[in-house]
Amino acid sequence: MRALPFMIGTLCVLALAYRYYSAFLASKVVALDPARQTPAHTHYDGENYHPTNKWVLFGHHFAAITGAGPLIGPVLAAQFGFLPGFLWILIGVVLAGAVQDFIILTASSRRDGKSLAEIARQEIGPVAGFTAAIAVLFVIIVALAGLGLAVVNALHESSWGVFTIACSIPLALFMGLYMYRFRKGKIVEATVIGVLGLLAAVIFGKHIQTSFIGPALSLSPTRVTIAIAAYGFIASILPVWMLLCPRDYLSSYMKLGTIAFLIIGLIWVNPPLHQPMFSSFVGGGGPIIPGKIFPFVFITIACGAISGFHALVASGTTPKMLNNEMDIRPIAYGAMLMEGLVGITALIAASALYPADYFAINVPAAKFAALGMNPVNLSTLASQVGEEVAGRTGGAVSLAVGMAQVFSALPGMKGLMSYWYHFAIMFEALFILTTIDTGTRVARFIAQEFLGKIYKPFERTDWMPGTILSSGLVVGTWSYFILTGSVSTIWPMFGIANQLLAVIALCVATTVIINMGKRRYAWVTLLPMIFIATTTLTAGWQSIFQNFLPLAAQPGKAFIGLTNTALTVVIMICAVIIITASGLRWKRSH
Repeated sequence: MRALPFMIGTLCVLALAYRYYSAFLASKVVALDPARQTPAHTHYDGENYHPTNKWVLFGHHFAAITGAGPLIGPVLAAQFGFLPGFLWILIGVVLAGAVQDFIILTASSRRDGKSLAEIARQEIGPVAGFTAAIAVLFVIIVALAGLGLAVVNALHESSWGVFTIACSIPLALFMGLYMYRFRKGKIVEATVIGVLGLLAAVIFGKHIQTSFIGPALSLSPTRVTIAIAAYGFIASILPVWMLLCPRDYLSSYMKLGTIAFLIIGLIWVNPPLHQPMFSSFVGGGGPIIPGKIFPFVFITIACGAISGFHALVASGTTPKMLNNEMDIRPIAYGAMLMEGLVGITALIAASALYPADYFAINVPAAKFAALGMNPVNLSTLASQVGEEVAGRTGGAVSLAVGMAQVFSALPGMKGLMSYWYHFAIMFEALFILTTIDTGTRVARFIAQEFLGKIYKPFERTDWMPGTILSSGLVVGTWSYFILTGSVSTIWPMFGIANQLLAVIALCVATTVIINMGKRRYAWVTLLPMIFIATTTLTAGWQSIFQNFLPLAAQPGKAFIGLTNTALTVVIMICAVIIITASGLRWKRSH
C-alpha cells in the first residue's frame, strides 16, 4: 500500500466533518450567539483577559493543544501496524476529540473563563469539582513530563536543533512587542518577520553554531531539561501578549505550513508504507509499548484522536482571549481536526520507514538486538541527516527522519536531507514547547486556586509572589519526572492520565448539555465518554500490574515505579468518582 489513498480519504472526511457535524453542534447543541459578550470583554485586564483576533487566537489555541501527542503518539503506535492507529485517529477526532473541545470552550466562555474543575463544581457538585481539580493537576504534571521528555530525547547533543529553538524565543518576544506596542494591530508584518526569522535560524543555524558558538549548545539530557524548565517558568509568569500568544501564533503557522507541505509531499512522492497494516505485536510483546493492541493503541495515540489536556486549554487561556462566541467553531472544532490531520501525517511519515529501521531508532540498542532484525537503510539515513539516529527513543527522531525522507524526495530537494531533518526537529520541538508554556500557565492557575484556600492572595493571578511560587512548584514537579523516567514508563502513564481527563471532560460536557435543557443531544458526548472510559480504565489496570509494579521491583526503580502506580490509581479513582457523580446528577435532572 502507498500513502496517497489514505491521505486523500483523510482530507475528505475531515472537510465533511467540519462542514456538517460542527455546524450541527454550533446551531443545535449549544446555539452559539454572536451577541453574547465573552469574558475577554467583560473581565478585560490586559494580561490574562484580552480580546484577540480570531486567527491569532486560532494560532495560540492550535499551538497550545498540539504538543508532542499527535506527533509522538501515532509514531509509537506504529508498533501495532499502520491501520489501527489510522482508523482510531480519523474516527476519534471527528466524533470525540473535536466535540469535547467545542463543548468545553463554549461552557467556559459562558462561565467567565472558569477552569474545568470549577465548571465541574458548578454543574455536577462540589465533590466532582474538588476531584476534577486533583485530577487536572496530576494530569498536567504527567502530560508536561511526557511531552518534555520527547524534546529532551530529540535535542540532547544536537547543537543545531538547540540553536534553532533558542532563536524562537527572542523572535516571539519581538513579535509581541511589535504587534501590541510598536505597531499595534500589524499582525501580517509581525508574522512575516517571525516566519523569516525562524527559517533563517534553520538554514544558517548549522554554520552559526559551528563557526561561532561551537559545542556550547551540545547539551546533555539534564541540561536540556533545565533549559525547557526555565522557559516554562518564564512563559508562565510573563503577560500572555508578550511571549505566550505571539510565540504560539508564530509556532502554529509554522506548524500549519509544514503540515501542508508534508501533505503535498506525501501526495507527490506517494511513498510506500513499509509498516504492515497489522504487526506481529498486536497481541503484546512489543519493544516500545508494553501491552496488547486493545487497549494500548488508544492510550498511546492519545492526543491525535482525543486529549483531556485540550479541555484545560479550552477552559484556561483560550476562553479568556475569545473575542466573539462565533469564533468557537473554527478555534475549537477546527483546530482539533487539524491536530488529527497532524497525527495521520506523522503516522504515514513514520510508516514509510522500513520496520527494522523504525525499531532501531525507537528502541535502545540492547533491546533492539534481541529482536533479531537487521536495519535496511539506517546507516545511510544517519549519514544523510548528519547525526547518529539509532537508539534515539521517544518517536521524535524517527518522525523527523521519515519527514526528511519525504521532503528530500521532492524535485530539487535531493542532498538537503540534513536541513530537512533539523527543520523537522525544530517543527516538533515548537509543537511541544508551546504546550509546555500553556500547560504550565494553566497548572499555575489551578495551583493558585488550591493555595488560595490556605492563603487568600494566592487566588489573585496578578499577585506576583503567588505566581512565582505556584509556577516554580509546577515546573519543578514535571522536571523531576523527566529526569527520572523513560518513554516506556512516562508515555503509558501520560496516555492513561490524559485519556481519563478526557473522560472527566466529557462527563462535564454531557452535564452541561443536559443542564441546558438539551438532553436529547447528550449522546454527542456521552457515547465517546463511555468508550474512552472503558478502554482507558482497562489500560490503567493492566499498566499497574504489568508495567509499574514490576518496575518498582527493580533495583533503584522502586520510587518511580511506586509513584507511577500511585498517580495512576489516583487518577482512575478520580475518574470513577466523577462518572458516578455525573450519573447521579443526570438522574436528578430527568
